[in-house]
Amino acid sequence: MDSNLLKGHLDLILLAALEHESKYGGQMISEVHERTQGAFQFKEGSLYPALHRMEKAGWIEGEFRQLPRGGSAVRFYTLTDSGQRTLREKREAYREFSGAVRTLLGV
Repeated sequence: MDSNLLKGHLDLILLAALEHESKYGGQMISEVHERTQGAFQFKEGSLYPALHRMEKAGWIEGEFRQLPRGGSAVRFYTLTDSGQRTLREKREAYREFSGAVRTLLGV
């Protein structure tokens, strides 16, 4: 898949990955990969700058937590109320966009 398409929708994808529960970066990468049947693959180099930007925007909050298996604490991210609203807005904008593209392409 064209990586430019992924970049244009990265915020929506990450917000959707956090919709139901807090996750750390590795979990988000794995979940998105699994839920898209391998279509979306992104690396930490694009994930963490996006998460930091989204945290600065107030859409998510980060908190260090210890994993049950031990080791170093990792940063878990949770949607804020603002993030929930942004997810709804971005979902609706995507529905409108994808519907218009499908209409244009006749699919």
